[in-house]
Amino acid sequence: MTLLAVGINYNTAPVSIRERLAFPAEILETALLELWNIKEISEAAILSTCNRTELYCASITSNQQALIDWVAESKQIKAADFTPYLYYHTDKSVCRHMFRVACGLDSMILGEPQILGQMKTAYQAAYEAGTLGKQLGKLFQHTFSAAKKVRTDTAIGFSPVSVAFAAVQLAQQIFDKLSEQTALLIGAGETIELAARHLSQQGIGRIIIANRTYDKAHTLATQFNGYAIALAELPRHLAEADIVVSSTASQLPILGKGRVESALKQRKHKPMFMVDLAVPRDIEAEVEQLPDVYLYTIDDLQATIDQNMDSRRQAAEQAEEIIDTQVDYFLTWLRSQRAQSTIRDYRSQAEKTRDEALQKALGLLKNGLSPEEALNRLAHSLTNKLIHTPSIQIREAAENERHDLIAAAREIFKLKKT
Repeated sequence: MTLLAVGINYNTAPVSIRERLAFPAEILETALLELWNIKEISEAAILSTCNRTELYCASITSNQQALIDWVAESKQIKAADFTPYLYYHTDKSVCRHMFRVACGLDSMILGEPQILGQMKTAYQAAYEAGTLGKQLGKLFQHTFSAAKKVRTDTAIGFSPVSVAFAAVQLAQQIFDKLSEQTALLIGAGETIELAARHLSQQGIGRIIIANRTYDKAHTLATQFNGYAIALAELPRHLAEADIVVSSTASQLPILGKGRVESALKQRKHKPMFMVDLAVPRDIEAEVEQLPDVYLYTIDDLQATIDQNMDSRRQAAEQAEEIIDTQVDYFLTWLRSQRAQSTIRDYRSQAEKTRDEALQKALGLLKNGLSPEEALNRLAHSLTNKLIHTPSIQIREAAENERHDLIAAAREIFKLKKT
């Protein structure tokens, strides 16, 4: 049995290809069963995210052509249109790849944690579809253990590298207690959601979310016990904000120098920390000239992000060492499993020999032979039968000068020299 992985990701394929090969949740079970029903495949799982699609399989062959043909048929796309973007892994390489993916070492943002959750979703989907077996199931479990060890033993997740987190990190340096501050977030996109999440995790006192579409602001605010306002209400609430984070798609500034100056007067010149994460800017550059305002742009945060990225790269080197060890552990288990059929057959043969010898001994007892004599004959007969075939094979090995087999026999049976 061979472990196989075939996939594409953000490094190898443009989004136009990735979206054509994606497997949304609503079709995942059907796709898994179709993949599993391929003659050569005994186990199957599919990981599908916006940045990658990967097929993990246990197969009787190391040839990936069956997987390529299935993808082409399943997605109604010519194989020639996507095969240039594929990468392939087998056995040891599959293990290493899955471990690296789960740890965020193969992600667009080094060390990002979301991929582990997506990997667990892929495992759960395959488990529920019934397409996992012993080998692939164990590999997933070992993958999760490896990712946990990397997260625990390295700092790969301790230095977030999003601009949203960098903004919150900077706010913590300016304010002693975020629990006593009010944050005003302008926008309702992914960056603002991340900023709200980080602020909430750091115990911010109050969150106000302003957006052009009130419903979007309300939906986001309810996640963090915040207060939603429409963008038109911004002038009435700006003075309440100790922290302002803005990230919209507006082509014109939302906050000008005059409006911020008015808010500062209402605040009696209590300092205001402002972060403009928008391109083009949401906050006029002249606001920086105002006393009691700390204004930062996305460029100003780049140094923090770069520093955190350096920290993650150092952690990634440690993670690779951990993965090396974890791969060896799994391959040791895998090799032991591949001997199971031989062990099972050997045990079955020994049990058959035992049962035959036992039946003969019981027959002798019924015919009046003494128990002591019956046991002696049982022991003698069983010993002869168990050593008969190995003795013949060892003798033939010697005749054919197969010293390797003789050495193996001594090792297997743990024979001491006499």
